[in-house]
Amino acid sequence: MASADNLELLQEKGRRYIIGTPKNQLKKFEQHLLTQDWKQVHEGLEVKLCPSPDGSEELFILCRSRARKEKEQAIHNRFVERLKKGLERVKKSCASGRVKNVRLVERRIGRLLERYNRASPLFDIDVSTKGGPASGGKELNGKLDLTWTIHDTYSDWARLSEGYYLLRTNIKDWTPEDLWKAYIQLTEAEAAFRIQKQDLNLRPIWHQRENRVQAHILVCFLAYVLWKCLAQMCKQAGLGNEPRTVLQEIKNLTLVDVVLLTRTGTEIRLRRVSKPEQHLAILLEKLNLRPPPRLEMKLKL
Repeated sequence: MASADNLELLQEKGRRYIIGTPKNQLKKFEQHLLTQDWKQVHEGLEVKLCPSPDGSEELFILCRSRARKEKEQAIHNRFVERLKKGLERVKKSCASGRVKNVRLVERRIGRLLERYNRASPLFDIDVSTKGGPASGGKELNGKLDLTWTIHDTYSDWARLSEGYYLLRTNIKDWTPEDLWKAYIQLTEAEAAFRIQKQDLNLRPIWHQRENRVQAHILVCFLAYVLWKCLAQMCKQAGLGNEPRTVLQEIKNLTLVDVVLLTRTGTEIRLRRVSKPEQHLAILLEKLNLRPPPRLEMKLKL
């Protein structure tokens, strides 16, 4: 969305926009991260306006989130630990003498660095033989030795930038708080489309008639309204505002057809709703939902 072509198109049309910006652009605002002139939007979130570093008419909105910082710290630490464990496994293979091909070891290390790329800039890794540096890809009579060091050159910036993200806009008559809230509304709209495609499985259908297109849009809208209603019910019941887990639990309810044969040969069919497990029964009680014990069977004419 933040490509140069898209920005140029928006500016040519005179459109007002608020868009996200890649995190690698944060480095240009390093000094702004260290100052204290932040405005609090709500508990755990602060924002500030910054001029464009290239002197353009755009404004940049720096945002720092406590929850986002904790999440990024956890991810960063997890990647470091997983990379260390992977290197320890490779080192153990080298020490055992099972692996003597230098290129094979380097390929294994390369795969680890690619898999845990968030932590890879922190590591300086060296492969050597017991008698000196390893070279070439030949099998060696001696054992390989794998060593590494973790430095802080990248870590300092990584730790400083954790929890920060950057927005850009050409709107100049709004406060930083208004700009952030408007952007969050855009993300909620994106989330609505994601919910319809993934959770509600309302995939695009290429209708050929206008009335069918409108009907499909209406069905999608009504499904989303029901989703949001369930989210509000979850929130009021103290279950958060995310109905995905609730729907997964409710799916455990099943319909069972009970067939009874009479002496005259007539079949009596009763459609019953399965009895919920204890945890599901508690969940339904919190939501004030009471599934019917049975459903009426419709007779086929």
